[in-house]
Amino acid sequence: MDRPRTILRLTGADTDQFLQGLVTNDIGGLSNGLVYAALLTPQGKYIADFFLLRDDGGILLDADAEQAPALQTRLGMYKLRADVAISPTDLHLHRGLGAGPPDGHADPRASALGWRAYRDKPQTGDKTDWTALRVAHGIPAAGIELTEDSYILENRFEHLNGVDFRKGCYVGQEVTARMKHKTDLRKGLVRVTIDGAAPVGTPITREGRAVGTLYSQAGNQALAYLRLDRAGEDMIAGDARIAYAP
Repeated sequence: MDRPRTILRLTGADTDQFLQGLVTNDIGGLSNGLVYAALLTPQGKYIADFFLLRDDGGILLDADAEQAPALQTRLGMYKLRADVAISPTDLHLHRGLGAGPPDGHADPRASALGWRAYRDKPQTGDKTDWTALRVAHGIPAAGIELTEDSYILENRFEHLNGVDFRKGCYVGQEVTARMKHKTDLRKGLVRVTIDGAAPVGTPITREGRAVGTLYSQAGNQALAYLRLDRAGEDMIAGDARIAYAP
């Protein structure tokens, strides 16, 4: 089951400019619906990821509920004298697959993830296995695959439409751009198959050497963060056998 979400609202005359100078994606995309983005440290490491959506009262920010208080505090530190207010809302996330309702907006990470909407009452009756969909499409989650040690390019943000390399500067942009243009990624999040059982966080080894870490699982599929130069056949996580997913 996916972790709960908190919906914040940003208002004020400087909101667009404020966000554009902080987050990894171009908020110009708000004219088309949801924008997926992250906030990074100046060293380019992950703080939080979230969705942004323009509404009548400003811009909604859909964040992991556990991260939302610290994220709100961090954003408050950056706003200084800018005309920006950040406040919680009573809105609830609704999700579904297929054609979205009138208030639904396509998930920008992957079409297979359907739509997201924000309503006054909690969603009921949704039986979708969102973790299985995440795993099948290689999508990391806050607090599981995405931690304070994460770099977003190693966690597929470019493929998930979560970063824009043409926009102006943002916090952590220099490190992110350097990883994009000057290096080959030696580590990254990949889909794997798992034969056996092992809990999230189990180290993965190959021929006695550390290779990476096992994360979210659904059936015999899983996500793993691997050292790509060491990964290969005969990987093990606890008592489970790990292999690249076909």
